[in-house]
Formats: sequence, C-alpha cells, structure tokens
Amino acid sequence: MRSQFKKFFCDQNGAVSVDWVVLTAGLVGLAILVLGIFSDSLDGLVEYIRVQLTA
Repeated sequence: MRSQFKKFFCDQNGAVSVDWVVLTAGLVGLAILVLGIFSDSLDGLVEYIRVQLTA
C-alpha cells in the first residue's frame, strides 16, 4: 500500500495540465477583479467615446 502512494505522488502525468488550469484560473480571477475595480471608470469612458462619435 505504501509503495502505491509513493508511486502516485511521484507520477508526473498530467502535472502540466494542472499547472495551466491553475494559472488560467488565476488570470481569470485577476481580470474579474480589475474589471470590478475599474467598471465605473469604464462606464464613463464608454459614454465619453459614444458622445464624441455621435457629435
């Protein structure tokens, strides 16, 4: 039983996939955080651009 646990923990198959999933989740979380912080500023900027394009 102990050798099976050791073999399981030393197995590297799929480790790169897990790394990419964790990195992607971190980037998505960061993007959501940034958009949440700057959403009011972005609304004002979009409105400004809309007014300038219609003028």
